[in-house]
Amino acid sequence: MTVAETIRRKLESALLPERLEVVDESHLHKGHAGHRPEGETHFRLMVVSAAFAGKSRVERQRLVTAALREEMGAPIHALSMKTLTPEEAASGER
Repeated sequence: MTVAETIRRKLESALLPERLEVVDESHLHKGHAGHRPEGETHFRLMVVSAAFAGKSRVERQRLVTAALREEMGAPIHALSMKTLTPEEAASGER
């Protein structure tokens, strides 16, 4: 299973997202710290989940990183994320 597939599986299980995008941006970081030739080190996420309701941006990010705690640091070196509730996503907020 690829790192991206693992991310998807774990976030789907933990957050039951209405929308989930997992983009491997490792190729953009070639030569930077944490980059591996085989890739799968730098990711960008879009997560839309009702689990984020009433939570701050930091609390939302903590939910994501908690779900991925085994992968954080290695193999995941960097993780950029946008975390929205379904209402925020529908209205174009954040």
